[in-house]
Amino acid sequence: MVWLQRAIVGWVAAALLAGAGVALYVQRAFPALDGRIVVHGLREGVSVQRDAADVTHIRAQSAQDAWFAMGYVHAQERTWQLEFNRRVMHGELSEVFGPATLDTDRLMRALDIMGHARKQYAGLPAHAREALQAYSQGIHAFHQNLPQALPPEFHVLGVKPGGTTGAVWEPEDSVAWALMMALDLGGNWGNEFARLSVARTLDTGRLWQLMPPYPGEPPAASADLASLYRQLGIYREAQAPSAPAGSGGETPVATSTGPREAAGGVFSHEISQGMLAWAQDLTRNAGTSEGKGSNNWVLAGSRTVSGKPLLANDPHLGLSAPAIWYFARLQAPAGAAADGTPIGAIDAVGATLPGLPFVVLGRTGGVAWGFTNTGPDVQDLYLEQINPADPTQYRTPDGWLPFTLRTETIRVKGQADVVLPLRATRHGPVLSDVQKSHAEVLDLRKYVLALRWSALDADNQTVLAGLQSNQAQSVDALFQALEPYHSPMQSVVAADVQGNIRFKAMGKVPVRHADNDIRGIAPSPGWDARYDWQGWLPSAQTPEDDGGSGWVATANQRVTAPGYPHYLTQDWVLPYRHDRIAQLIAATPRHDAASMQAMQADALSLAAQRLLPHLRKAAPQHPLAPAVQALLRDFDGVMDANRAAPLVFAAWADELARGLVAPRVGDDRFKATYGKRDYRAALEGILERNDAWWCQPLSCADQSAAALARALDRLQAAYGADPARWRWGDAHPALSSHRPLGNVALLAPYFDVSVPSPGDAYTVNVGQYNAGDAKGPFVNRHAASLRVVYDLADLEQSRFIYQTGQSGLVFSPRYRDMRATWVQAGYRHLQREPAQMRHDLRLVPAP
Repeated sequence: MVWLQRAIVGWVAAALLAGAGVALYVQRAFPALDGRIVVHGLREGVSVQRDAADVTHIRAQSAQDAWFAMGYVHAQERTWQLEFNRRVMHGELSEVFGPATLDTDRLMRALDIMGHARKQYAGLPAHAREALQAYSQGIHAFHQNLPQALPPEFHVLGVKPGGTTGAVWEPEDSVAWALMMALDLGGNWGNEFARLSVARTLDTGRLWQLMPPYPGEPPAASADLASLYRQLGIYREAQAPSAPAGSGGETPVATSTGPREAAGGVFSHEISQGMLAWAQDLTRNAGTSEGKGSNNWVLAGSRTVSGKPLLANDPHLGLSAPAIWYFARLQAPAGAAADGTPIGAIDAVGATLPGLPFVVLGRTGGVAWGFTNTGPDVQDLYLEQINPADPTQYRTPDGWLPFTLRTETIRVKGQADVVLPLRATRHGPVLSDVQKSHAEVLDLRKYVLALRWSALDADNQTVLAGLQSNQAQSVDALFQALEPYHSPMQSVVAADVQGNIRFKAMGKVPVRHADNDIRGIAPSPGWDARYDWQGWLPSAQTPEDDGGSGWVATANQRVTAPGYPHYLTQDWVLPYRHDRIAQLIAATPRHDAASMQAMQADALSLAAQRLLPHLRKAAPQHPLAPAVQALLRDFDGVMDANRAAPLVFAAWADELARGLVAPRVGDDRFKATYGKRDYRAALEGILERNDAWWCQPLSCADQSAAALARALDRLQAAYGADPARWRWGDAHPALSSHRPLGNVALLAPYFDVSVPSPGDAYTVNVGQYNAGDAKGPFVNRHAASLRVVYDLADLEQSRFIYQTGQSGLVFSPRYRDMRATWVQAGYRHLQREPAQMRHDLRLVPAP
């Protein structure tokens, strides 16, 4: 037995040593929050303090050192986030994750995000380039003399920061990250392609019923789209061959390094499958604004208890762990750039984006501001006709012209490199060379789809506007600072301590020809000059409101007043959130910070209320139907996480969409377009018209009952046979998913941040879900990425929260410590001068 005792002792010793090694690594991975760090590249010392709310305060003696320190701190806290995001926009994910992410890399390379970012960076004034350089130098300084161990993602995946070049973050990358935000928020090419796709099976009248114009408006396009596309012969026949060789396919080419190992070692399969699902979701939803939204509103002193303005903002973005935001204060005295350009004093606090060196959403000592997405149509798809005699040419108003050609090489882990030939036209990149959905619909022997997107233009100086905003001290100064803002257009509300409030849509919007009968709502013939953009809407003519009525609110609804003479878009978000905000503002004569916070927590869905009468009438022959109808009698449309009725409603609406829409457009088209797009406006119209065509072969009442029966079958299988025990929050957790380790079942509980949540896509406290996702159809993946309330009577009483925590390190208690407060609609202080600092770090220049 001696040998067994020795073996047990050996195993225990090995386990203890391994545990000690892990514990030592965990401690070494934490960022230094106190003490002193010598940093090469600083001009003078910088104070980096964390307050009781875990807001990071950076105090520097120059703007350059403040931007440098912001880069250093972002690297401290969010190293893996920066690395992952850099790889996304460079189209270099497949170097780590293998072929699972090739579609995403193809799309980024086709859009040429980095090529356009370099041109835009070169066009910035010298002092703005200097700011981005300082920020980049701060990130590099962190990596050149690592004061802490790299996060576990690097070790699990075998990744080095900056990849093969070691370029962890270059100044141009900050411009590219602003472009990525524009890609996430600023487009409708997905809606355009969806209309083209379903027009294959629906006539134009039915198309407008499926994707209705904004309430109260006629269709923006007068063209008969279905007839036009049939006449042009754009659709692929069932067995039509794909595009000819050399016209957009990729050619694998072996490299001297040979095949590379798959990512993630023992977790490689789970990571690859998860990244494949993520990549498919990203490429499918790129260029789709539907479901993406935010709220902001500002009240004049005439509507507040204090007599000074109040301002609220909650941007709705895809949830992730770590969060997209990092809260910080930047402070530096007035100075000058290297070229002598004066730089005003900086003293801003609020939400920064790792990748950018300034406060994006926040306040200074004198003014506060908030953004929502305006959503104008700044993306148009063009059908480009291929010359049948020469497939290297496409048709223009002036005859045939050659495609612009370039080649990209994508490194793929575990495989040989992929050489990707890419084409562009006078409008922009040919998306159908890289979008599989386009190849499934179009006859690529005859036509391709090219994208015109304003954000790619060389005059995009959005980052300059962001830098300048941090120096503003009044509403007038803020909007003057934001004048260079380009993409994506944002509905900005602002208030200052003098009592001024204002809303204005900031950004570039194209002007379309008066004879343009499609107006960008669907792909247009690229050879017809009347569909080309005619210039830009002057800044003085974008929508604005000086708050004369006492308040302004934007929630991605139509922000143009009646009689506004310019066309911006038809794809506004349905106005339910805005209407509910207006109701809540009107319900209280004078508001305070507490009432503003209560509004942000509101979970009443006006959209649910509209369909609820149809659900209450549904009486399927199902054993659970009586109990469920009893629950629904008390349901008021509040999407409460602790109630069963919201879950019944969501499952019924999902089954109703599947039962009414899929048979009319075809299962393949339905699956390709459903999910982020829930067809809610179509369902409302069908049921309220009692539309026999859509409901055939049953009546609409029978379709509603059948949908409820299917929904109850699903819910019973998932949650048991007692409806009283069902909970919306169990099906609808707010999931902040980590990329990529949230895809690994063993690791997801540690890397993901999840909490049962209220709301739906139409509540002020938004909780958007993707009903087309078979694994989690009601999981809340798109919600308030932060909430903030500013009281201009005392800006030090401002409050904020977001859904994870400041740290991007999974071992840190600061990784998820805001989760419970966020879901309960609580807040933390957002102060420039807090009474207490919990941590005090000094960055000092190297001698």
